[in-house]
Amino acid sequence: MSANVPYKYVTNARQVYKALNGIFIVYKPVEIWFHHVRQTIINNLCEDLNNMHVRPPKKYVTIDGETNKNMKVSVQTSLADYPLVVGPRYQPNDFKLAVTKILYSDVSGVIVCGINKGIPIIHKLRESKSIRFYKVKGLLGQATDNYFHNGKIVEKSTYAHVRRGHIDKLCSSMQSSHQRKMFEHCGVDIQSQAAYELAVQGPIRPTNSNIPIIYTIKCIHFSPPEFTLEIVCTNEYDNYLKAIIHDLGMQLRTTATCMQILCIQDGLFHIKHALLQKYWTLEEIIRNMEMCKHVIDQNENILDPKSPALVKPKYAPIEMLTTEQLCKI
Repeated sequence: MSANVPYKYVTNARQVYKALNGIFIVYKPVEIWFHHVRQTIINNLCEDLNNMHVRPPKKYVTIDGETNKNMKVSVQTSLADYPLVVGPRYQPNDFKLAVTKILYSDVSGVIVCGINKGIPIIHKLRESKSIRFYKVKGLLGQATDNYFHNGKIVEKSTYAHVRRGHIDKLCSSMQSSHQRKMFEHCGVDIQSQAAYELAVQGPIRPTNSNIPIIYTIKCIHFSPPEFTLEIVCTNEYDNYLKAIIHDLGMQLRTTATCMQILCIQDGLFHIKHALLQKYWTLEEIIRNMEMCKHVIDQNENILDPKSPALVKPKYAPIEMLTTEQLCKI
C-alpha cells in the first residue's frame, strides 16, 4: 500500500510507482469539478515520476555491411522505445483513481481517493456507507431558483423575526424525524425493545444507498442574516443539503439560500489531514497514504460492509448520540 523506503531516499521511478497503491485524502476547493481534481492529481504524479530516474530506452542489435564481406555488429538505441517518440515513461493511462464520494462544483472539502490497487478499499468504504460531516452556511432573506447563492434571485423577504431558538427547534424536529425514519426502514417500532437493541449497535445504515439519512443537525453559528448548520449524514448529495436550507427558511416564515457547503470529515478521515491543492505532489501523496494506512490498520472493521456500524460503542439509544461521539465513528 505504500513504499517500504521513504520517498526522499528513492530515486528510481519504478520503485515509487509500485508504492502508489492505497488511499489518500485531498481537499477540493469550491468551484472546481471533480474531473479537474482527478486530472490535476494524475498529471502531477506523472510529472514527478518522469523527473525521477526512469528506465533507459531498449537496445537492439544491428548487423550492417555486405554479406560477402566482414559485417559489423552494433548495439543501438531503439527509436520505437525512445521517450521523444513514444512519449514520457509514465502517462495518465497508467493510473486508476476512484473516490468514496464525488463532490460537485458547489461543494468543497474532504475527498478520500484510492489509486491503483487502493481502489478495492474505496469500494469497501462505499459499501460501509460512511458517515460524513458538513458545515452548511445559509443566508436568510432571499431565495434563488437553484437554492444556491449563484442562482437567480426569485424572492426576497424579511427575517427580523427569526431567532436562534427557532432554528434550534426546527433542527431538533428534523433530526427526530430522520431517526424515526431510520427505524421505519428497519421495520421496527421506535418505542420497542428491538429498536433499542438495534440502536445500541451504533448508527443505523440504510440498506438503500439512495435514501439520505441525517444523524445530527444543529445550528453552530447565528448572526442574521447568516447562519451555519452542522449536519452529520449519509447518502447525501449537494441538492439535498441545499434543499434543507431552503425548507428551513420556509418553515421560519421567510426565505433562505445556501451559501456554502463544506465537507469536514468523511468517515474517519478529517479535513485537517487533507492535502491542499499545492501539496498534490508525489512525495506528499505517499506520505498521506502512510497516514491513511495507519488509520485503517487501527480500525479494520470500517472495511466490513456487513457490520451495522463502523464501531459498536456502548452508548445509549441512537438519539442520545452527540456529535463528539459520532466523530469517533
